[in-house]
Amino acid sequence: MTLDLFAVTAPGLEPLATAELVALGMDAVRAQPGGVSFRGDPAAVARANLWSRTASRVLVRLAEFRARGFNEIEKQGPRIPWERFLAADRPVHLRVTSKKSRLYHTGAIAERLSHGIASRCGARAVEAHAGEEEEGTAQLVIVRLFRDRMTVSADSSGLLLHRRGYRQALAKAPIRETLAAALLSAADWRGQGALLDPMCGSGTIAIEGALIARQIAPGIARRFAFMDWPAFDPSRWEEMRADAMALALPRAPFPIRGSDRDEGAIAAARSNAERAGVAGDVELRVAPLSALERGPGIGHVATNPPYGVRVGERDRLRDLYAQLGNVLRRRCSGWTLALITADAALEAQIGLDLVPLLETRNGGIPVRFVRGLVPGEREN
Repeated sequence: MTLDLFAVTAPGLEPLATAELVALGMDAVRAQPGGVSFRGDPAAVARANLWSRTASRVLVRLAEFRARGFNEIEKQGPRIPWERFLAADRPVHLRVTSKKSRLYHTGAIAERLSHGIASRCGARAVEAHAGEEEEGTAQLVIVRLFRDRMTVSADSSGLLLHRRGYRQALAKAPIRETLAAALLSAADWRGQGALLDPMCGSGTIAIEGALIARQIAPGIARRFAFMDWPAFDPSRWEEMRADAMALALPRAPFPIRGSDRDEGAIAAARSNAERAGVAGDVELRVAPLSALERGPGIGHVATNPPYGVRVGERDRLRDLYAQLGNVLRRRCSGWTLALITADAALEAQIGLDLVPLLETRNGGIPVRFVRGLVPGEREN
């Protein structure tokens, strides 16, 4: 059975997710606004969820049809093969949006679709309220009506894919795991060289780096919505997990370090690294930026400094960004800097030639990824 699939991403991450899916051997991969469309069988659904580091969720397209009136929904709803994806004993949440369409009452749209679901497989479906789809107890069905064209999709992921399962301890201003992995990917860091985050917070960039370096599948330790589908094959899934675990390296081949002046942040980072199974691969220490230690060799400095709109005041941050540039020039000559930034003026304080890689959002804040080579002479 070949399915039409769609990997949802944060804005700007579509090229990275496209490259991931191509590398996973998916068919008909094509970037679109908001994600990447591709085709595959049920095993491809599982593989995309297991291995994607940058996608937010993986959807299965169930139907697409014109809906200029409720009668068309009532006609098409029972024709959708709901029984393949919905279990009668599991609640269903319908998340409905409507733009530039004759039908705009989302509750009424959900009600018509719920009748089709009940008639086909007996599952109880209701319109989702804000946040309910993140509870992970119900099957999410996403319904999008745009210019009188309705697209109906089943979410195969459940909890968003950045929820790897390890990050339970948080520091101030955390970054999502998918964005941390995207920063490393955009900067062309693949685990072949040292990695350093001198403002690591709860350790997300360093931990994602360790997972990449050791070739550990990001979804190896969590559940997904597709595991509750009627046709789910537990034995096939365990084979896929076993194959993934066999690919993992025993240790990261290069040093991965993180530091932060906040003792609480480092404590959180250590707990998170332990849960992720990479505590032995990530060296974490309490230290201010001025005490940065790069270690031997050449590598990448990747970090997510405070933006000003979110943590602290802009005047104070000017000094922080300038200090980052000064410290890097003294101690990390020849290294590559990869940075998430929200303010061009603060970015300029670093004093390096930084090339923009992509633009996205972090916690609702517009940000961009930049990269540059650190010049200067190292300290002796």
